[in-house]
Amino acid sequence: MPTPDPSPSGPGPADPSPPGSGPADPSPPGSGPADPSPPGSGPADPSPPGSGPSDPDPSGPTPPRPGPLAATPLVLKSGTSWSDAWRRSLAVAPEAFRDDRVLNLWNSGWQADGRAMPATSPVDGSPIAGPPRLDGATARSAVRASLDQHRAWRHVPLAERRARVAAALDALTEHRELLALLLVWEIGKPWRLARADVDRAIDGVRWYVDGVEPMLEGRTPLDGPVSDIASWNYPMSVLVHAMLVQALAGNAVIAKTPTDGGVACLTLACALAVREGIPLTLVSGSGGELSEALVRAPEIGCVSFVGGRDTGAAVATAVADLGKRHVLEQEGLNTWGVWNFSDWDALTAVVPKLFDYGKQRCTAYPRFVVQRALFDEFLAAYLPAVRTLRTGHPLAVELPDDPFPSLDFGPLINAAKAKELTDQVAEAIDRGAVPLYRGRPSDARFLPGQDTAAYVQPVTLLNPPPSSPLHHAEPFGPVDTIVLVDTEAELLAAMNASNGALVATLSTDDEETYTRLAPQIRAFKVGRGRPRSRGDRDELFGGFGASWRGAFVGGELLVRAVTRGPSGERLPGNFPDYHLMP
Repeated sequence: MPTPDPSPSGPGPADPSPPGSGPADPSPPGSGPADPSPPGSGPADPSPPGSGPSDPDPSGPTPPRPGPLAATPLVLKSGTSWSDAWRRSLAVAPEAFRDDRVLNLWNSGWQADGRAMPATSPVDGSPIAGPPRLDGATARSAVRASLDQHRAWRHVPLAERRARVAAALDALTEHRELLALLLVWEIGKPWRLARADVDRAIDGVRWYVDGVEPMLEGRTPLDGPVSDIASWNYPMSVLVHAMLVQALAGNAVIAKTPTDGGVACLTLACALAVREGIPLTLVSGSGGELSEALVRAPEIGCVSFVGGRDTGAAVATAVADLGKRHVLEQEGLNTWGVWNFSDWDALTAVVPKLFDYGKQRCTAYPRFVVQRALFDEFLAAYLPAVRTLRTGHPLAVELPDDPFPSLDFGPLINAAKAKELTDQVAEAIDRGAVPLYRGRPSDARFLPGQDTAAYVQPVTLLNPPPSSPLHHAEPFGPVDTIVLVDTEAELLAAMNASNGALVATLSTDDEETYTRLAPQIRAFKVGRGRPRSRGDRDELFGGFGASWRGAFVGGELLVRAVTRGPSGERLPGNFPDYHLMP
């Protein structure tokens, strides 16, 4: 996953220039006059590419498979430019946005502090609003202010908390399309997946609002606020979802914006929530600068982290030393095994879905472990499916008023990550990996002359060498690797290559074989012939080995993770001194 670094509403629309550049498309009806350039300028300042972020797997129907690409030059869909999105955000939440930047939220108000960093959109390299980075001292002040909010909020009756969170969900629903459009520009999600990210957050929290009462019976809020440090790939359905459930359970919440993207979407979502009196804090800054406050501060009651193993290990050490409640979701190499299998039509149907969002998900499947005797039949099913993948600019259409394009994925999170992954592929081939498929940039949908530095076309490699990062770690991009095996022991060893994973799948015709082998696969969720995902509502989620540390979440477990129960309670999870499955 991407490695995050742990590191009152005004009426009337504002009409200033958004950060960014480039001509605005005509505004949608009722959105106010068309206008100026969006915030930010100059080169982006993304964190070094991490190994990948968290994720709920995308929902919604699979896009129709493509026909021939249009020969006419594509144009930006009307009303969807960054300028349009920025202007609409200023109108909806003038308290949280300025002409050229977003604000930090702490001490119950929006603060024009921090150093606004430049940023660029992965979609086309154009300038957008960057995170306003705070220093460590200001972050410590924000944590102390959050503790004051927590001490008041924990005594607010549950009925009132439910009403306030429900009102926030209504506001998010009203502005769901704007939130999705911000996600398209900030993290490159195709429209279908951006909408799904927003809708999953709203629908998931509503489930808790309706059913949280029995989950909280005999439980109390933590002694201090929950600190959320999350990756960039699911700002709404992972981070905002968690924040609102944590608040519903009686906690104040402080969150750090992901360095690589999502700051404007999160700012708008938090602005809508705090109007309803929900005690949220949203700050930006580098992990090194803010981790002392957001992880180690004695005021923090729980640390919730989503990101890569290197950063996660540092957070895990800190919380273990302090005996602090924690939920640390990290990456693992999720694998799909194929053994004594014959339903190739089913595999062909699922392959395009596995490429949603360019596999920038913690539950993506980048590794197929295939029985050597079935390799020819596997390729006959796999290659036609991967050739149908549709990629490109998420807002490029034939005519300005056409529907949004139906894509499997757009860009990676930034040009640096795209170069890193491209270099890893080239190095793996140089060391002996066999390229089975490489998509062509000429098949992607782009605007004439646009920057395409963040785009990587799908690649499939056979037998990446053990010296390659692609052999043992998730690529967090549209690269599949295939390993061939001859025995069940080799199958299990290859499927367990990364010391624990979040999900895995085994495709086999024989139920007895699945029942015997599945418990030996070190993944929290194992599917038979179908992909597993983070899940929604009452579906539990966690990881084995190094893929997860701390309390498991999902359903009732998410509430238990951020509340106190009976004395001596052992939460289900993966802890230094015990591992307890639900």
